[in-house]
Amino acid sequence: MDGQVLVLNANYQPVNICSTRRAVGLLMAERADLVLNGRGIIRLIRGTFPRPSVIRLLQMVAVPRLHARLNRREVFRRDGYTCQYCGKHTPELTIDHVIPRHMGGRHIWTNVVAACPACNHHKGGRTSEESRMFPLHTPQEPSTAAAYVFGHYLQNNADWEPFITGW
Repeated sequence: MDGQVLVLNANYQPVNICSTRRAVGLLMAERADLVLNGRGIIRLIRGTFPRPSVIRLLQMVAVPRLHARLNRREVFRRDGYTCQYCGKHTPELTIDHVIPRHMGGRHIWTNVVAACPACNHHKGGRTSEESRMFPLHTPQEPSTAAAYVFGHYLQNNADWEPFITGW
């Protein structure tokens, strides 16, 4: 009952991920329709019930504009788990501020990049111009498209792909 279920708005736009328990509650309260049942059945006292994979809300809900959270994992994901100075693909990445914080640089998407420990140490507390180390890609906030926001769930839920990639 703790499995993940994709929740779609009434217009089939991805809205959220919820637990199977919550999805069954929405279905039983007739607030949602079952769109995809790829996970078998749930046995209840009243009989059997399809175990949902994707549900659709019957009424439209206002969806606020999604923002990717600024944290280490999302910075590494945005940068493809690659050092933005030497291009090395390594699991031991650090966060580097392009303009160091002690020089007035802020902790925002456009000022942070993934860097390997060697490049981060070499750059130190200097700007890119002072250290002559420039990021391979200009840092920017990642897309808030459904494919980016919900894309990492596709590894375990391949049947969601048509609903996520369409937006």
